[in-house]
Amino acid sequence: MSSLSRELVFLILQFLDEEKFKESVHKLEQESGYFFNLKYFEEKALLGEWDEVEKYLSGFTKVDDNRYSMKIFFEIRKQKYLEALDRHDRAKAVEILANDLKVFSTFNEELYKEITQLLTLENFRENEQLSKYGDTKSARGIMLGELRKLIEANPLFREKLALPTFKASRLRTLINQSLNWQHQLCKNPRPNPDIKTLFTDHTCSTQNGARAATPVTLPVAAVAKPSTYAPLGVHGGPFQPTSGPAPNANALAGWMANPNPSSSVPGVVASSPFPMQPNQVAMLKHPRPPSNTLGMMDYQSADHEQLMKRLRSGPTGDEVTYPAHSLPTASLDDLPRNVVSTIRQGSLVTSMDFHPSHQTLLTVGCSSGEVTLWEVGSREKVVTEPFKIWHMATCSVVFQGSIVKDPSISVSRVSWSADGNLIGVAFTKHLIHIYAYQGSDLRQHLEVDAHVGCVNDLAFAYPNKQLCVVTCGDDKFIKVWDLTGKKLYTFEGHEAPVYSICPHQKENIQFIFSTALDGKIKAWLYDNVGSRVDYDAPGQWCTTMLYSADGSRLFSCGTSKDGDSFLVEWNESEGAIKRTYLGFRKKSAGVVQFDTTRNRFLAVGEDNQVKFWDMDNTNLLTTIEADGGLPNLPRVRFNKEGNLLAVTTADNGFKILANVDGLRTLRVMEARSFEASRASTEMKVSTSGMVSNIGPAIGKMEQMDIGSPARPTPIPNGVDAMSRTMEKPRNLESVEKSKPLELMEVVDPAHCRQVTMPDSKDSVSKVARLLYTNSGVGILALGTNGVQRLWKWSRSEQNPTGKATASVTPQHWQPNSGLLMTNDVPESPEGTVPCIALSKNDSYVMSACGGKVSLFNMMTFKVMTTFMPAPPASTFLAFHPQDNNIIAIGMEDSTIHIYNVRVDEVKTKLKGHQKHITGLAFSATLNILVSSGADAQLFFWSADMWEKKKSSAIQLPAGKSPVGDTRVQFHNDQVHLLVSHETQIAIYDGSKMECIQKWVPQESLSSSITCASYSCNSQLVYASFADGNIGVFDAEHLRLRCRIAPSAYMPQPTPNSAPIMPLVITAHPQEPNQIAVGLSDGSVKVLETPEPFRRWGVADKSGTENGRPSSSSAANNSGSDQIQR
Repeated sequence: MSSLSRELVFLILQFLDEEKFKESVHKLEQESGYFFNLKYFEEKALLGEWDEVEKYLSGFTKVDDNRYSMKIFFEIRKQKYLEALDRHDRAKAVEILANDLKVFSTFNEELYKEITQLLTLENFRENEQLSKYGDTKSARGIMLGELRKLIEANPLFREKLALPTFKASRLRTLINQSLNWQHQLCKNPRPNPDIKTLFTDHTCSTQNGARAATPVTLPVAAVAKPSTYAPLGVHGGPFQPTSGPAPNANALAGWMANPNPSSSVPGVVASSPFPMQPNQVAMLKHPRPPSNTLGMMDYQSADHEQLMKRLRSGPTGDEVTYPAHSLPTASLDDLPRNVVSTIRQGSLVTSMDFHPSHQTLLTVGCSSGEVTLWEVGSREKVVTEPFKIWHMATCSVVFQGSIVKDPSISVSRVSWSADGNLIGVAFTKHLIHIYAYQGSDLRQHLEVDAHVGCVNDLAFAYPNKQLCVVTCGDDKFIKVWDLTGKKLYTFEGHEAPVYSICPHQKENIQFIFSTALDGKIKAWLYDNVGSRVDYDAPGQWCTTMLYSADGSRLFSCGTSKDGDSFLVEWNESEGAIKRTYLGFRKKSAGVVQFDTTRNRFLAVGEDNQVKFWDMDNTNLLTTIEADGGLPNLPRVRFNKEGNLLAVTTADNGFKILANVDGLRTLRVMEARSFEASRASTEMKVSTSGMVSNIGPAIGKMEQMDIGSPARPTPIPNGVDAMSRTMEKPRNLESVEKSKPLELMEVVDPAHCRQVTMPDSKDSVSKVARLLYTNSGVGILALGTNGVQRLWKWSRSEQNPTGKATASVTPQHWQPNSGLLMTNDVPESPEGTVPCIALSKNDSYVMSACGGKVSLFNMMTFKVMTTFMPAPPASTFLAFHPQDNNIIAIGMEDSTIHIYNVRVDEVKTKLKGHQKHITGLAFSATLNILVSSGADAQLFFWSADMWEKKKSSAIQLPAGKSPVGDTRVQFHNDQVHLLVSHETQIAIYDGSKMECIQKWVPQESLSSSITCASYSCNSQLVYASFADGNIGVFDAEHLRLRCRIAPSAYMPQPTPNSAPIMPLVITAHPQEPNQIAVGLSDGSVKVLETPEPFRRWGVADKSGTENGRPSSSSAANNSGSDQIQR
């Protein structure tokens, strides 16, 4: 059938639907095979009308067409069979088995036998895989979820699940156009023609005196629900009227030709900056290809002007997808509404964007200037890039002065390029950064001092098929840059700071919408002509514009200065608002943020909720609170498939919400993150049905799980926890819980990679404090002599990421001046307690060693300032998570000073400990400060009023006096707290301020503990021991996974040498299997597993282990005590 005939079928379907001929609609859908009405199919399946279900389905596919079709038919017939058994209708069950299911026996005879055996059971739920079979209604619903996925994946249904978009009553319109044409050809046209038939051409009978042609509209008697149709010429037919204005076929259409969006008088082409050419049609049919030059002047050619006019030509009116049933009604199940994870970022999240193809890779920008890539499937940080200026010398003097005066800087926007190879980052001061994304690494590509003041928005665009970066800022300019940093265009015209930009493309024409803080909307081509549009946005303040995923619909969302929020769809052909969505609260305290997905839904964060709309309905569809914890105006971001939604939280993190598809995607990504031996999962037809994993290359069912779709596993928050076409993957934790964990011992240097920091050994000074730089490229060690040393890794062929690694020896870094970072040390340093803290952007380090606290510049090693002179001496330092100007300082006299650096003032002193402070840790989630002291006490303080909430003595062995350094560190979730003491490591629930897990030294690890630390992902705990051993524990249960013996990383001791012991241990900020150890001889070592992505104590692909099994593993693993509550 020709394409026109196919389109005629769609028009007939629309007409039948509008006239309520429902059965005829579905019969034509089935017989033509052009459109599969998924809603109708699901309705019949839910009613159990199985004959009609298969009959309708047979119009599109047969059981043996492909593996997807086979699965679809199998699911339906299996459900029929189980329902018959559930009704105890054995005769019907036997009939279904013989007539419907028999066909599948040729593909899997064992499965067919197993299905047959169900007849012998009084209740088929006695079968283990069917033991959770529920009621019929829930079973059908679960089955339909699987069928929907199979249908969408089936190539035979491709392009048959959605309908073309065209105007309502299109067939009536064409008929009216035909009648208008016929009427114009009448020799003696009547002013009010009487149309009585469509079977013959219309002619007006002869009358006295010819009159002007009158537009024809079908009478009510002829066709129901008539509309007033304009003359044929307005519809662009072959016969144009001889008089009257030409149709406005402008590109930004009414946006340019009709400057007042509220006016009802249509604009004329003559008023447009793009004059209409007489040979428009010919030019549109043969557009000149765009120039390959970067100058983009080709956009001003006549051909391109006409293409611009074509973008939104034609009469106005609401565009619809023809019948009411054309797409299934917006289902809440399609929305990602169920919280699957809450991830702690650490500072306020200001912007998010998902990778265009890697659906679970999320880029997050923060108020600290940090940019982080998260793999939300495994909840792991892929890479973190703290803010730093790459090339200060190339930055403007204005910026240099601004950053020196106030070094704080935030991310205003993060955005992926369409190919997923680049990430653009805009900052609140002047700069943009472009990173090249390579696997799990970000490489610095381009830094531009782009605007004076804040860079408010950034986006990628493709003018002339060349990737460019578009930015806007407080300086009222919009600028276009190539990837070398060359400025191609500067668009001037806004009279207020430019708030947002929206680059877009229609055919091969590129343009940009922009909005400013005075509420003006402007549109620009890539030329120097100036703005084509000057319109007022609703609210006339902060507005963001976005297109739907397919680029066909334009939306904007914003807030006025008075707090009134607006979400609207624009009619591009007129430059007018098409619809305004309802459901906002009266006043907002800030600017609402929104996103679109699947050409179907809109989401806005407001009133501590996420609000959803169907694009075609102005009424609010639903709202969710995402289990609470959202800020007043949360930011929202869909992934490109629309099955995941990232929502910011009030505690400096974000939540990932998913629908059933999204949950499936997350599980798949989680499975891929496991070891190869655990990552491969056996494809089955799962709890949703006994359908097999039919290989695409062979039409054979290899295995089918007879678990019914009606026996779902428990469904948290109403979402199926796993794809029922895949066996549920077992993550590492579930595997370890199901069997005894075998302790692995690393005793040989060959079983781990290690490197010793050059020039680190010092027989006089021990390593007292040790930490990685936040960027992961360096290690900073503070010795007992008060001197800080820095080692850095650089990019090379052996180390392309430039991150810390045991495979490459780093450089002992010093500035050209030769300065050392030396602290103020008392004349008698015995008994001093060194302490250190590093700024988030690695620019400054703060430390003390018995004297004043010194603030060092990490580039020059110069002392920027000193404060808090002794006595009493400072013993521990911690930055406040929300305000770097606030520092908690533990003191030698057992007090804690809350110190404001900016005003050089101690705001308050916290008292309660009996001995000097040995540890401090903030939780932004719980809004508390936890302190630990040499008195083996823990204190919990509120972080706003600085009041004591609770104190607790750690549980010491009998006879042990309450002394010894106690360290504290919060888990990434900011709730669980790691507490280490020489006698134990313990996990506390910070919300309840009580111990929930504890491990004490025993057997092969019986020596006292010197230090402990979480891994970067908080899944492991590393602990060092006085006898040189290092233990690796799982963080949840403190079960020992691996012991690293001193022989694996220390030199063999000589008879007269003093014993060497690890004093401090720290974990890499991005690599969970890498640690650094500071030793009593002053040396620093980095240890990691032999190969990337292997875990301590976990089998590699060949089946060998990182070490050898221990005979005492069972005993060791029983050493974790569960605290009874």
